[in-house]
Amino acid sequence: MSTLTAAPETPEAAQAAPARPAYRVTGRRVLASEWAKLWSLRSTWITLGLALLFLVAFGVIAASHYRSGLDSGRHLDHDFASATAVSLSLFGTHFAQLALGVLGVLVTAGEYSTGMIRSTLAAVPRRLPVLWSKAAVYGLVALVVATVGAFVAFLVGSRIVSGTPAAMGLGHAGVIRSLLGAGLYLGLVGVIGTALGALLRSVAGGISVLVAALMLVPGLISLLPTSWQGDISPYLPSNAGESVFALTHDAATLSPAAGLLVFLGWTALALAGAAYRLLRSDV
Repeated sequence: MSTLTAAPETPEAAQAAPARPAYRVTGRRVLASEWAKLWSLRSTWITLGLALLFLVAFGVIAASHYRSGLDSGRHLDHDFASATAVSLSLFGTHFAQLALGVLGVLVTAGEYSTGMIRSTLAAVPRRLPVLWSKAAVYGLVALVVATVGAFVAFLVGSRIVSGTPAAMGLGHAGVIRSLLGAGLYLGLVGVIGTALGALLRSVAGGISVLVAALMLVPGLISLLPTSWQGDISPYLPSNAGESVFALTHDAATLSPAAGLLVFLGWTALALAGAAYRLLRSDV
């Protein structure tokens, strides 16, 4: 009875066979991958540019309207009559949140619509690091862009309203906190958009839910009885977020700290829903 034995591998054969590099999926590499994918899209540059334009342009327009109304002696409506340099400069926040939120939806839902998510999850089999990396990378970018836009809008707007009752400087109480709060709010809006895109896996669906949560639902709340509005309205995402960067507060609004905690809760809820679907369903 004969047995077959494998020929021993010669040093020449071992040297000829190329060694395969050992790649490990690490958090830093996943972050680097998402960073590269974010900036490789033309929509990223366009939408971030629009968000910055909305913040600065609408803030300057609001400040110019206020100044021209005072100079011409026209009667200003209540909102403008009680305005400050901060509120005028941050007038474009409502428009910028749409741009940043929509781009957040595209960051995740866009990969599902093109099928690129299959390659992403094949490279990173553990799905949650992909979600955390997308949210962290885009949230940080949105935070920086929004904060820069808020400060630029204030610096330009404060010069326009200089010498008026609305005039304020960076040294006034609460100004720095309001500007930083506006940047933080818009950065978290971007994270919510990212979570909605991963949760719904549809660009149209994610944008629809985002617009409804930030703009439509607060308007519908006004149809409820007045006693109910006071109990519900301050805790809506947009109203809680506005209290983060509001310069003054009253009994009907949350404090900056409370508003931030509520808005962080909404953000965590959106991320938890996205994480649950990632873990429970296939691509």
